[in-house]
Amino acid sequence: MIRVQARTEPSTLMTFASPFLAIVLTLVFGSILFSALGKDPLQALYVLLVLPLSDAYNISEMLVKMGPLLLCAVGLSLCYRANMWNIGAEGQLLAGALGGSAVALMFVNSDSMLAMPLTLLGGVASGMFWAGIPTYLKIKFNSNLILTTIMLNYIALYLLIWAVHGPLRDPDGFGFPESAMFSDATLLPVLFESGRVHLGIILALLLALFAWFLLSKSHLGFKIRVYGADEPAATYAGFNAKAISWFVMLFSGALAGLAGVAEVAGPIGQLTPNVSPGYGYSAIIVAYLGRLHPAGAIIASIFLAILYMGGDLAQIEMGIPIAVVGMFQGVLLFFLLACDFFIRYRIVSSRENMA
Repeated sequence: MIRVQARTEPSTLMTFASPFLAIVLTLVFGSILFSALGKDPLQALYVLLVLPLSDAYNISEMLVKMGPLLLCAVGLSLCYRANMWNIGAEGQLLAGALGGSAVALMFVNSDSMLAMPLTLLGGVASGMFWAGIPTYLKIKFNSNLILTTIMLNYIALYLLIWAVHGPLRDPDGFGFPESAMFSDATLLPVLFESGRVHLGIILALLLALFAWFLLSKSHLGFKIRVYGADEPAATYAGFNAKAISWFVMLFSGALAGLAGVAEVAGPIGQLTPNVSPGYGYSAIIVAYLGRLHPAGAIIASIFLAILYMGGDLAQIEMGIPIAVVGMFQGVLLFFLLACDFFIRYRIVSSRENMA
């Protein structure tokens, strides 16, 4: 009989190497898939992974996609380190986009210096509110956090769709489901004239560094790590479990809300139904690929942003379906979890166990 046995001490080296191994296995799988589709695998991988970094414009577009991925992933990393299984970054991002847009539309004809800060604050507050709903349900009624956050993702999506078809729709927009264009006072400043990369990427990097300091160097971060590693020990030590849960969830919601409002006040410039191509879901992969560490999330978000850019270019250059990007993300997560499983466990037979 074959059974699974926990390893006495997982390899530290393999723990850090597993993301790279998962990426290599994903590329091998992708090469086989491209060959099956009748495409040159080397050319496809070049378009998918190298072409997005081929010129300044593509790099700037990659940074545009990196920002929301990084913001959502950093918040999720803290949640998962505290064993709060928040799957709702996508809904919190959409809530941030919706709340921030509602504020931005109050300044359509205004040049106030408060327009941009209040818009960002509206997005952050909306993301925190959306994250607070499942947190309250879990603490008060012990509801399943995974289920409630997933359901709230869809509620946020349909609230946003209702808003752009109803109260936030541009009255001069010929019936299209989108808001009026935001005023220049509301938009995030662009960093370079040759692209769309904006202040949001700077905020994302600064907040990732802040989260790293918080998690690694502060007493609160110590509490989060201990609570996630051994909840009974943390409770015995007098740590407030409810306070830790509220903090990581609201912090995650704030970052996801900022990601959402940065999208509408950045490259899009208005509220549309297609604010996010799934950044909140992809951020789960970014968080795990970065080993649930804010610094690792920076590197992982670059890789996922390249995949997003490469998927668009592969569709244009080679006619490869855009769904390949989602497939790559799913396969990457599968191989990453498989590698982590074999780092922590090994397969043994009963005969070996008897010996």
